This record gives sequence, C-alpha cells and structure tokens, in this order.
Amino acid sequence: MDFLLALLIGTAAGVLSGFFGIGGGVVVVPALVLLLGLSQLQATATSLAALLLPVGILGVLNYYRVGAVNLPVAGLLALGLLVGTYFGSRVALTLPEAVLRRGFAILLILVALQLLLRR
Repeated sequence: MDFLLALLIGTAAGVLSGFFGIGGGVVVVPALVLLLGLSQLQATATSLAALLLPVGILGVLNYYRVGAVNLPVAGLLALGLLVGTYFGSRVALTLPEAVLRRGFAILLILVALQLLLRR
C-alpha cells in the first residue's frame, strides 16, 4: 500500500469535510477504490473505520464553538446513523462487488444532479 497516498487521501477528505460536511462516501471511498485499488466493500469499511474519531469528534469542534451545530438534529441523525450503518453494513456484506460499485455510482450521480439542478 502507498502510505503517502493514503495520508494524502485522508488529508484531502478532511479539508473537504471541513468545508462542505462531506468526506466518507463522496471523497474517501472513490479515492480508495481508484487510487489504492481497494474493493468497494473494503473502501466502505475502511472509510467508516477511519472517519470515526476525526470527523465524529475533532472535525465538529470548530463549528460547535460558534454555535453552528444543531444538537437536537445532530442527535437524531446520530441515532439514525447508528441503526442505518449497522443494517447497511449487514446487507453490503451479502451483495456482489459489482452491485455495490454500481449502486454507489448511481448515488453519486443522483447527488451531483441534485446539487446541479437545485435553485
């Protein structure tokens, strides 16, 4: 594995996460697949493992300090994420690699279209 490339991917994802609130699925997963050659499943699992501490705790501190974090909404999102990631990972482990890759690509296209077409 190219450790410097992995570090650069993480740094880029951290900067983008700080700017836009993104990182895991949109930046890290494609980079791990395309640049490091991980499978879709490995990239998803690795992204989740890597994002737990820096995004979950450290990345939010600056926004919290200025009152930008809506704690009730964040709590509800966290509860949904807790349940959703558990079941989503269980399902992902049963799907073929091609299905995961295509599904992820469709999700990225839909998100991009929503951002482009939204007024």
